[in-house]
Amino acid sequence: MSGCSCRLIGILLLLACLPSAAAQQIEAYRNTVDGGYDFWFYQPDDSSQRQPLLVFLHGASLCGNNLEKVRRYGPLHALQMGLEIPSLIVAPQNPGGAWKPERIMRTIQWVEHHYPVDTNRIYVFGMSLGGYGTIDLVGTYPDRIAAAIAMCGGSQLHDFCGLTEVPLWILHGTADRDVPISQSTRIIEAMKRCGDTQRLLFTRLEGVNHGGPARAFYLTTTYEWLFSHRLDTPLRPITPGYAITPADLKGAYGKLRRGNVQLKVKESDATPGDNRTSEKGKQHYYTVKKGDTLGRIARKQKTSIEKLCQLNGLKRTSIIRPGQRLRLP
Repeated sequence: MSGCSCRLIGILLLLACLPSAAAQQIEAYRNTVDGGYDFWFYQPDDSSQRQPLLVFLHGASLCGNNLEKVRRYGPLHALQMGLEIPSLIVAPQNPGGAWKPERIMRTIQWVEHHYPVDTNRIYVFGMSLGGYGTIDLVGTYPDRIAAAIAMCGGSQLHDFCGLTEVPLWILHGTADRDVPISQSTRIIEAMKRCGDTQRLLFTRLEGVNHGGPARAFYLTTTYEWLFSHRLDTPLRPITPGYAITPADLKGAYGKLRRGNVQLKVKESDATPGDNRTSEKGKQHYYTVKKGDTLGRIARKQKTSIEKLCQLNGLKRTSIIRPGQRLRLP
């Protein structure tokens, strides 16, 4: 066989081994973000239109300095299996130790500076060590994250009240021996002490071990739930009607094996951005500023603390934060 023919066969074999079109749009960034992480980045198309950003935080088994490990499971692997995710995706690699919220945020900010990110639609999705990282990131930057899913993790936070401001879905298996479900219930109890858990969805996965929730990365339900939320939706309500069962996890790969799967994304029915929405008439909202207290807001708006608490599901002792939206009488 001629040398030319051998080269042609080699090229054809190489093309046959290339990943799907979606996977070809995944690019590695190393030593790029000062104070950030190395990461993979996925862009579904070259459009200049602003798009959602999904942040994937992996578990301890993918830590290190070999970025290829980050593609073993999670959204990037789901893309290769045929799940169509209509979002920018950043998948940083943790070299070791706990995820640092500040380093994750620096990586997000770099992506925002270089790509058309819709800053009202930034989402976080992580498991195990990445579940810890998800909770810690959301609690540190509740005014930046539109919604988050944390699976079989825990938290190193000292103040959990920021978590109450963000639509948050926690999933944990009851048979998890690596990170017991008590780590998640500890977070939930701490959130309850802040006085507001109306944006929390907690799923106990009966009989599911530590690795089981990883299959949620291949379910359309999780992405549809995330993408249904916006940061600028008044009161930032959680989108109802979503659930995941152990049976769902067991069947997660089935649909992907039968061909490409598209998400059915519906955004919140609440009107974003304008601070007022109602079916029965206009309702008014106030965006909390630095230095505000419930008493100060009540005086400015000529109402009472009791009324503010009643309308917003708060207690007099609840912590309010800059950027938080409060419904007014």
